[in-house]
Amino acid sequence: QVQLVESGGGLVQPGGSLTLSCAASGSDVTIYTMGWYRQAPGKQREKVALISSTSITIYADSVNGRFTISRDNAKNTVSLQMNNLEPEDTAVYYCNADIRVTTATLKAYWGRGTQVTVDS
Repeated sequence: QVQLVESGGGLVQPGGSLTLSCAASGSDVTIYTMGWYRQAPGKQREKVALISSTSITIYADSVNGRFTISRDNAKNTVSLQMNNLEPEDTAVYYCNADIRVTTATLKAYWGRGTQVTVDS
């Protein structure tokens, strides 16, 4: 059974920093692209950052230059370093990963989310 578990959310003042982490667990898994999405109240879920298995990264324009995504393939983890946070970054952040279990079909998995609140 594959699980993604996020950690690291919380309350931070504008201009502050937070680091989110996500660990994928499961047997006989091959993990491809990993990423972070977020959903603010009343808004659709949006892509924040993606990282391929070879560490090619893509960022949303709104976070480019402020957020950094990284992964540790040996530990099956992905992290999101968030700097210079703005109130508009307030949202529930979700970890996402494309995972193949043994020879099964590639499937997208999601974590349960972690709340990030940017407020003075």
